[in-house]
Amino acid sequence: MLMKTINDLAKEVLDIEANSILRLKNNIGEDFDRAVDILYNCKGRVIITGMGKSGLIGRKIAATLTSTGTPSYFLHPAESTHGDSGIITRNDVVIAISNSGETQELLNLLPLIKRFGVQMIGMTGKLNSTLANASDVVLDISVEREACPLNKAPTASTTATLAMGDALAVCLLEKRGFSEEDFLVFHPSGALGKGFLYRVEDLMLTGDRLPIVHENDSFVDVIETISSHKLGMAMIVDASGKLSGVLTDGDIRRTLLKHNNIQSLVIKDVMTVNPKHISKSDYGASALNLMEKYSITALAVVDETNKPIGVIHIHDLLKAGVA
Repeated sequence: MLMKTINDLAKEVLDIEANSILRLKNNIGEDFDRAVDILYNCKGRVIITGMGKSGLIGRKIAATLTSTGTPSYFLHPAESTHGDSGIITRNDVVIAISNSGETQELLNLLPLIKRFGVQMIGMTGKLNSTLANASDVVLDISVEREACPLNKAPTASTTATLAMGDALAVCLLEKRGFSEEDFLVFHPSGALGKGFLYRVEDLMLTGDRLPIVHENDSFVDVIETISSHKLGMAMIVDASGKLSGVLTDGDIRRTLLKHNNIQSLVIKDVMTVNPKHISKSDYGASALNLMEKYSITALAVVDETNKPIGVIHIHDLLKAGVA
């Protein structure tokens, strides 16, 4: 009997909190649009502040905004009057969170915010509160009741606040055109971003698999080398073994269109000189950046003396989760 009562109470808590989020849909309108525009056009950082449970939610909102392309910091309102308020600049936007809208520590920040002319978005459950009246935009996070049986402990109200913060972050993400690649850059240690930790030496081909030929080799012979190694390119070295050029599938097509007689051609006459290359100690993400920038699918990897020691291909980056 006791377990059923506990289970019923738990379900009631979830119903109350779920309903508190659903009620927020009625509060999404022009004020929400204005808040997103203010945050999107912010030239500095988003400073989020709140006391107690609101502060804990504020920290999470700041973390979510930062990881999705909107640089944000949390400012503890009690510490703000002891020097920390210096973090706020005229280019910033403040998001102030208080369910009652009358949290004194938060209100103590208002003179500084107004003095600097910083725009402020108030997140509160009381639209006639001091915080609401002082805000440039107000986001209504009011709930019918807390999930706490005493209707005292912040429960449904903090859940609603968190959900409103997530709504802001996702809308900003979309408005900025924040891509999956951007997300991975900000999460290099996460499961999705682990590929960004790879160095070129972890992914490159070496040894007999390298298509290395000499400047004076014939064009026809190099085509055979490219075909057999299946990388779409060959690395060309001079007499000292240093990289002097590359020959790609594209170079081959252009040469065939330009020359009627290819039997007498040597590679140094048709190769691409000063080719793009990379060091084995560079990150795989750097190799990807070069490939995207110059529309190529493979890069020569050279040592300190500019001698080729490997090749990194776009397929290797794909398999490793870098691309």
